[in-house]
Amino acid sequence: MLIWRHVVFGRQSLVVRLNDGTDLPARLIGADPILDIAVLRIPKLKQNALAVVKLGDSDCVRVGEDMLALGSPLGLDQSLTRGIVSAINRFLPPMSFSLRQPLIQVDTPINPGNSGGPLLNRRGEVVGITTANVPNAQNIGLAIPINMAKEALPSLVRQGRLIRPWLGFHGQFIDHNLQRWLRIPLEIGFLVEVVEPGSPAEQVDLRGGKLELTIAGYEYLLGGDIITKLNGAPLTTPENIIAALAELRVGSTVTLTIFRGGEYVDLKYTLPERPRVRVQVLRAEPYSEVVMKRYFTPQRSLAFTLAICLSLPSTCFAGGFEAAREHAGSRAGR
Repeated sequence: MLIWRHVVFGRQSLVVRLNDGTDLPARLIGADPILDIAVLRIPKLKQNALAVVKLGDSDCVRVGEDMLALGSPLGLDQSLTRGIVSAINRFLPPMSFSLRQPLIQVDTPINPGNSGGPLLNRRGEVVGITTANVPNAQNIGLAIPINMAKEALPSLVRQGRLIRPWLGFHGQFIDHNLQRWLRIPLEIGFLVEVVEPGSPAEQVDLRGGKLELTIAGYEYLLGGDIITKLNGAPLTTPENIIAALAELRVGSTVTLTIFRGGEYVDLKYTLPERPRVRVQVLRAEPYSEVVMKRYFTPQRSLAFTLAICLSLPSTCFAGGFEAAREHAGSRAGR
């Protein structure tokens, strides 16, 4: 069974209730905190005892398409809501490129209790898993594309987790527009804004930014290295960056060509497995004030701490404390 991780992780016992009222013991066999999905195993039943819903192709989802959401909003079992796809490939802004999830945005009503339910197309195929609604907004719901879950399932079943490489830095793509505005020597590429402490990137002296700047509503943390190539692939567009990152594997060697102080430098290191999600705002050696303001506003810091301490998904702290509280349910209330 495919379900949300935050619903089942850390529970001493798990019970699955079927439509006929039968309660079955369940065992957690795999989970991922970033995608917030988990796989449960229940005792084998008689053939055709359970109806299995078909998993569709989320790459075929189009804006304007009708969508149905099943769940138990506010404890109201077996509720069905209807809406349309508002946008596809929607990214949550606090996430780094290496952790970005392209979400499906829908106007289908999604309330506490809908989380983890299927998002269905008109053919009855599951094309997404409802994950959250945006607080202080109306009819803005988010769902993880089912193709992402399908890719993760084999690893979750075999190894109990998803194995990801750890690059150890965060930032954003910049182009020649920033150079034209500032009239300083810059290159097209990935601007490194924060380097994670203890990461392999820190060990090879990759440098983050220190100067905060806002231009036309866009925030930058300047002064860090600009990665122009990753394993020889030019980082000239956001799509190129995501494609290059998707090719990385644990144990492989990554070569970064960086632009620093008017010169090009190559940095090379081996990628370890990404450690379990850490609350970096609580590290002993604090980030600089600029970095804290740029990446961890007070609202996001509190929500981020809640999300990790309560084993919540990475998506829930994007909207701040209220979104984290919604996912945490009664635990956050206490």
